[in-house]
Amino acid sequence: MNRVLIALGGLVIVLVIVGMSVAGTYNRLVTLDQAVQSQWAQVESVYQRRADLIPNLVATVKGAANFEKSTYVAVAEARSKVGQLNLGSGVPNDPAAFAKFTAAQDALSSALSHLLAVVENYPDLKATQNFLDLQAQLEGSENRIAVERMRFNKAAQTFNTTRDSFPTNLVAGFFGTRFNEKAYFTSQPGSQNAPQVKF
Repeated sequence: MNRVLIALGGLVIVLVIVGMSVAGTYNRLVTLDQAVQSQWAQVESVYQRRADLIPNLVATVKGAANFEKSTYVAVAEARSKVGQLNLGSGVPNDPAAFAKFTAAQDALSSALSHLLAVVENYPDLKATQNFLDLQAQLEGSENRIAVERMRFNKAAQTFNTTRDSFPTNLVAGFFGTRFNEKAYFTSQPGSQNAPQVKF
């Protein structure tokens, strides 16, 4: 009888230790997942800041120069596509939604780059203080986006590394899709090639 109680007590102690370990691992994954979600919200915030600045930039440029209509249309359409994205907060957990989000933002970045290149043909516009201020704001937004994307990738890497480490991967696997691997921001195709500058 005494041996049974000792064995039962030992089993209870082992179960408590295993339970505490699983709970601690689960809580660590939740903390890291929340860090990724928080950083994702920051990425969305800086993209929203850029989207809010674009109408002002385009209006200033359009008012000061009769530039190519196709450029204005491209920027407006790209911004519209970004504005129509309603992917929710689960984007980091869904590689397809993440790719869709990234593609729309990359298209907007490309359209804005073309707009700024077209402006180079209008020296009077480049000297307009409103344009210079908006251009500085837009450049600041692009820098913020780059920083927040980097921070997101770092948070995603920390989560993914922890999630895929043993024995955490067992706990993560037990909870199914709750702790899916997070996607990363990557460079645009062709970005490894140096841009050609022609005068």
